[in-house]
Amino acid sequence: MDRFIESLLLGYPVPGIFLIKQTDNRMLVLDGQQRLVTLRRFHDGVHAGKEFVLTNVGDDFKGLSYKTLNESLRFKLDDSFLQATIVVADGSAGVDSAIYQIFERLNSGGTQLTPHEIRVALYAGPLIGFLESLNKDENWRGLYGQKSARIRDQELIMRILALHLKADSYTKPLKGFLNTFAAENRQTPQNVATSGKLFQSACKVLLSEVGPSALRRPGGKTPNVAQSEAILVGMMRAIETGRLSDKTKERVEQLKNNAEFVAATTRFTADKDSTQLRLSLATEAFTA
Repeated sequence: MDRFIESLLLGYPVPGIFLIKQTDNRMLVLDGQQRLVTLRRFHDGVHAGKEFVLTNVGDDFKGLSYKTLNESLRFKLDDSFLQATIVVADGSAGVDSAIYQIFERLNSGGTQLTPHEIRVALYAGPLIGFLESLNKDENWRGLYGQKSARIRDQELIMRILALHLKADSYTKPLKGFLNTFAAENRQTPQNVATSGKLFQSACKVLLSEVGPSALRRPGGKTPNVAQSEAILVGMMRAIETGRLSDKTKERVEQLKNNAEFVAATTRFTADKDSTQLRLSLATEAFTA
């Protein structure tokens, strides 16, 4: 953050930001959030609860805050040029796909954006807000663990809802399947809301009956994504039909020891056959 402010004070060129102009004319920041936040905090004079004073900079700027900049430096900072590339999203599938491909190649600070980080920006709206509310569910947090800084937990919830509702139409690649789901359900229709409630019910049962180990391979510290989606979709289907088995823990252990299920959750997991197989096995296991 210090070096960014220093670059502006020196008049050096800095990387631009990327914005998506939504159909409601909102500008959503896809790349450049840290730069914008840095500017705001430096102008406000506070970062992390402390006075924002330049430290990791050359001697000429050390110890300076926005308030203590001389008039010349303050004018220079305020008049700095930050290029913004604005991509207009009209809501059509073709344009959304093109924008997704553009940003898929975009690096931020040397870190490649994940498919879901791009998706959140491109399809921002009620659906993304709904996913985040589910991501805060206490039972889900108990199963998944600490929140993912790269929102992989939120993406997993989307995968679960999408496969619960549209498993029959699943095809590779997974990111394309999820992009289509996000585009079609951007306003969170009733079927998605219902699926969300089933997800919460399944998480509650799974946490109380099995615990966090339900989503992990033996000895694993983090959830196995394919195993997680299969177990939760299977339970959601069973709850939906009113036929959920009362032997949840036993059924989870049986699945973990099923060679077909293990193969379908550890190898070629994005393949249609593997996806359909693990969902089918989990549904059968949890249906009384």
